[in-house]
Amino acid sequence: MLEGILQGISTAFLPTNLMFVFIGCFAGTLIGMLPGLGPVSAIALMIPITYGFDPASGLILMAGVYYGAVFGGSTSAILLNAPGVSGAVATAFDGYPMAQQGKAGKALAIAAYSSFIGGTIGAVLLLVFVPFLAKVSLSFQSADYFALMLFGLTAISAFSGKGQVLKAVIMTLLGLMLATIGEDPSGIQRFTFGIPDLFDGLSFLLLSMATFALAEAVMIVLKNNKGKELHADDMSMNKLGSMALEKEEVKEAAPVVTRSSIMGFFVGVLPGAGATIASFLAYGMERNFASVKEKLKFGKGSNAGLAAPESANNAASTGSFVPLLTLGIPGSATTAVMLGALLSYGVQPGPRLYIDNPDVFWAVIVSMYVGNIILLVLNLPLIPYIAKILDIPQRFLVPIIVFLSLIGVYLVSFNSVDLLIMVIIGVLAVGIRILDFPLAPLLLGFILGGMMEDNLRRALLISDGSLSFLWDRPITATIMLMVIASIVIPVVRNIRN
Repeated sequence: MLEGILQGISTAFLPTNLMFVFIGCFAGTLIGMLPGLGPVSAIALMIPITYGFDPASGLILMAGVYYGAVFGGSTSAILLNAPGVSGAVATAFDGYPMAQQGKAGKALAIAAYSSFIGGTIGAVLLLVFVPFLAKVSLSFQSADYFALMLFGLTAISAFSGKGQVLKAVIMTLLGLMLATIGEDPSGIQRFTFGIPDLFDGLSFLLLSMATFALAEAVMIVLKNNKGKELHADDMSMNKLGSMALEKEEVKEAAPVVTRSSIMGFFVGVLPGAGATIASFLAYGMERNFASVKEKLKFGKGSNAGLAAPESANNAASTGSFVPLLTLGIPGSATTAVMLGALLSYGVQPGPRLYIDNPDVFWAVIVSMYVGNIILLVLNLPLIPYIAKILDIPQRFLVPIIVFLSLIGVYLVSFNSVDLLIMVIIGVLAVGIRILDFPLAPLLLGFILGGMMEDNLRRALLISDGSLSFLWDRPITATIMLMVIASIVIPVVRNIRN
């Protein structure tokens, strides 16, 4: 292992490979800021460019684009409430309110530091535990995944204000219902009304852009429709604010970032889980850990609420390389594209990769740590310039948000019907916001719905229709105990209060 790491360091620190890390991180950050494009499209574009490259160099470049895009996705989420990538949706919950309060600089700085620490912890864990984690990843079965998704749903209380738990439950159920649109695992069409464009279901990007970016643009207009010129409804919105973090804030954020990074990494290791689920779980977990006073700040500009998802999604991006490199199993759409790239180089990912191609295996892991340093150095000095977006008058900013949202969704599917569906959902989302229903639980239900159904079906098939699969295996039973605890403990705490 030590010999492999030294070989990885010598490969990753070649001048050409360092240049590829820089280019990948820079390009990924820019792409991550643009809603709709995301790392999948960027890496797909990189494949023909990297055909003549050495496999290690090509993969280093694509890995840089991947975590650069996850890093950059937070910028548009914080400044425009338009998450550039799905993993940055939870970042918008507290990042955007902070920008509205004149703390855009602090929000971007927290996101940058949290991303760096999350990515670094992920890279170190990947370096140390990679062979062991391959076995852990393989040991997870359908029942365990279903229990994990159920645990994810218990986080809905994190997205509801005081007295809004019932509203959050309703929105979660609506999200689960939306996840059933399209073809079911057995190939039967459901709730498509004979419309071919719904056969594949709704895309998460479409739903997140409609409920956040598009709805936010309409809400800005509604708030400023009293005959006056559109401008920031609060002058603080146009201020960058201080980028410095106070000593007390750093002390409070340190355990949050550490916990979220470790959890995010292990969620990323599981094939199919990914950065989006990791960020939602981290946000929910931190709100449950928060004091009663701190809980009230979540959704209104909490530092912990911003740091948790940002560190978790970067750590999960690193963790997703475990099943790709050690098992040849893509854990997400992005790593599926990277798997295709590896095969095109003639490299077979799997248990023998770090024996047959140690230079590729260890160079990619080492380059991740280098990439995280480059991202921090690259992004911190740019914060004052990036935050200039807030200086754009809102009469121009609103059309820009609408344009980016619509074009982002269209570039993914090139289907005009998706734009119509997006506008309809956007209008409904405005009505939901006016009625003071939280939209985040809807996205949580939608994300987890498809995976829950698939794994529940498989688990029931294996157990001949019996629910005993929920406690038969130690892993499943442990997760189910966590589910029960996360439901019971807040109730007991409320009764005691």
